[in-house]
Amino acid sequence: MLADDKYFLGVDVGSVSTNMVLLGSDNAVKEALYLRTQGRPMQIIQEGIKQLKSKVGTSAEIIGVGATGSARQLAATLLGADVVKNEITAHAVAASRVNPQVQTILEIGGQDSKIIILRDGVVSDFAMNTVCAAGTGSFLDQQASRLGIKIEEFGPMALEAKNPVRIAGRCSVFAESDMIHKQQLGHSLPDILAGLCQAMVRNYLNNVGKNKDIRGPIFFQGGVAANPGICKAFEQELGQPIIVPENFDVMGALGAAYLAQEQVGLRQNSRTQFRGLNIGETQFQAKSFDCTGCANRCEVVEISQDGTSLARWGDRCGKWSNVGRVSAHQTGRTGPQEEQRGA
Repeated sequence: MLADDKYFLGVDVGSVSTNMVLLGSDNAVKEALYLRTQGRPMQIIQEGIKQLKSKVGTSAEIIGVGATGSARQLAATLLGADVVKNEITAHAVAASRVNPQVQTILEIGGQDSKIIILRDGVVSDFAMNTVCAAGTGSFLDQQASRLGIKIEEFGPMALEAKNPVRIAGRCSVFAESDMIHKQQLGHSLPDILAGLCQAMVRNYLNNVGKNKDIRGPIFFQGGVAANPGICKAFEQELGQPIIVPENFDVMGALGAAYLAQEQVGLRQNSRTQFRGLNIGETQFQAKSFDCTGCANRCEVVEISQDGTSLARWGDRCGKWSNVGRVSAHQTGRTGPQEEQRGA
């Protein structure tokens, strides 16, 4: 049993949001942060750590760290993560811990969406959509802004609809054009919003959920799960109840925390790689350069601290990412030592 001031940290860094969860000794979420990434993942990760430190105090101890999300490599490097997993695994683990009977996860975030099929707690199938914005939260944000309403008002207002309009949802451009046409015809705002919710759900099920065996219990995760209009549309289309878990907006981070807990449990007498709660004040540097060792011309990203390279990625052959820590000046575009080794 952990002491009350010992926690597992889970971090999920995506293009829209950066989420952090502190998991306590009783497997309960002690702290949860939902921050806008704003195109500055390094700074937002550090800001999140500062906020967590102010909440739990200097006596708190992080004994395990898990990282996930599209920027998981970056998060793992800055934090010193003990385990790094993709979003599919993190969301599946979190849902299974909350409800071991869950068989389908619908996840819609700001820039992408995914469906995860679970059978007996194991991922048996999944699909992701990162191409069209019509099935993501950014589309709803854009339409709410265009209609002059807050995104928090979108869902409740959609529930007031008497006769939802039919809106083409296969493409965000067509959907917006169709929505404008319905406005000009005089349809009410709630009917239009409900139509948008239904269009988004049809888009999701026809693309991400196509040919998937969707069984209950069904969890709805991600920021869009806060929209009751979308939840109602899913229930109408699927004919099944939709469950929105308590920590729906940070389930990826929660899964990462559980994974860190499992990783630490597998080790004996070993300490976490976490750099400490003071990394919020640490100065990290990021740069990228083109490797000229072969025709691929890979764009390599390097993270360094105080002139020492912490990690590199982006190369296809491992020429840069497999090299141990060196002085940052050695990784210039000419790369006096590494470049001579060839691709």
